[in-house]
Amino acid sequence: MDAVIDLLQQSGFANISFGNFVMFIIAGVLIFLAIVKHYEPLLLIPIGFGAILANLPLAEMGSYANGIIALIYKSGIKTELLPPIIFLGVGVLTDFRPLLGRPLTFLLGASAQLGIFIAALGAAYLLGFTNKEAACIGIIGGADGPTSIFLTSQLAPHLLGPVAVAAYSYMSLVPIIQPPIIRMLTSKGERSIDMPQAIPVSKTAVILFPIITGIVASLAIPSSAPLIGMLMFGNLLRECGVTERLRKTAGGSLIDIVTIFLGLAVGATMDAAHFLSFSTISILVLGAVAFAFSTAGGVIFAKILNIFLPGGKKINPSIGAAGVSAVPMSARVVQKVVSDDTDGVVNPLMPAMGPNVAGVIGSAVAAGVFLTLLM
Repeated sequence: MDAVIDLLQQSGFANISFGNFVMFIIAGVLIFLAIVKHYEPLLLIPIGFGAILANLPLAEMGSYANGIIALIYKSGIKTELLPPIIFLGVGVLTDFRPLLGRPLTFLLGASAQLGIFIAALGAAYLLGFTNKEAACIGIIGGADGPTSIFLTSQLAPHLLGPVAVAAYSYMSLVPIIQPPIIRMLTSKGERSIDMPQAIPVSKTAVILFPIITGIVASLAIPSSAPLIGMLMFGNLLRECGVTERLRKTAGGSLIDIVTIFLGLAVGATMDAAHFLSFSTISILVLGAVAFAFSTAGGVIFAKILNIFLPGGKKINPSIGAAGVSAVPMSARVVQKVVSDDTDGVVNPLMPAMGPNVAGVIGSAVAAGVFLTLLM
């Protein structure tokens, strides 16, 4: 009997806390949203289950413990390994032709990073977060999960769980968050602007673009090189036409394997002791603010550009909302909003893909700026 009692006392049942139960519920919500609502299932399911593992008492399955998940966290995230590999896969899956066909839309991708800096300033000066913590909160506005993980793991690893959950949650909520902002900031006439055809893009241009962009961006902001460099290398594999096996691997099995490990390790940072705090609520609120201002920044800048553009060259301001890095979901949202409001007459999916892919570059550069200034 003493042995049975001793065994029970050393079990997880005897050591579970109320906080663990709360985290089980939060993890269940993430998994529910992934399965039932199809919100970023490839990430939210590993993150949700990682949160469950992290909150099993005495199991040592958290990223801050000493078990196998901690090994993945220390060797894959703390060393900056996994997020750049995700960017390699993203580069393979990204077509930059819509951006190259309309170079002006690059500015919309840059302007849509506005929310990053507004949220960072608000976190630092209004809510008392440190500069490093504020930068990690602000990067949520880029709507780029791997970039958020990459930056937070370097500057404020104790915030990795809430920052990652906020980033991926708002990415999945793009169809809910962006349409009201687009309609609030544009008139029906502006949403009815039908943009001219993009200029043709040559094979030479799509091959030179990742090479030149990788060099220039990395020389300008060296801290962004791990993300930009891998993104552009992946895109070169896509466009060069002679590395089909590498392209398929980087854009298929490799990115899938890394996604599994990244999601589990990030979810396992969400133990009750680190996640259940006032700062988590603040991060979720500021993340929404950052995302809203990023969406608004792209739309407003497009309206400003239209002041200087001739009649036949004006931009549909709605595509500015696609400047966040949620590819291709944000471009599809813009397409739906505009198409619905014009009875299918105007369909700006391809014009919206320009700022959308530019946003991937923009968020990575913003992360590099923060690393350069704060490390």
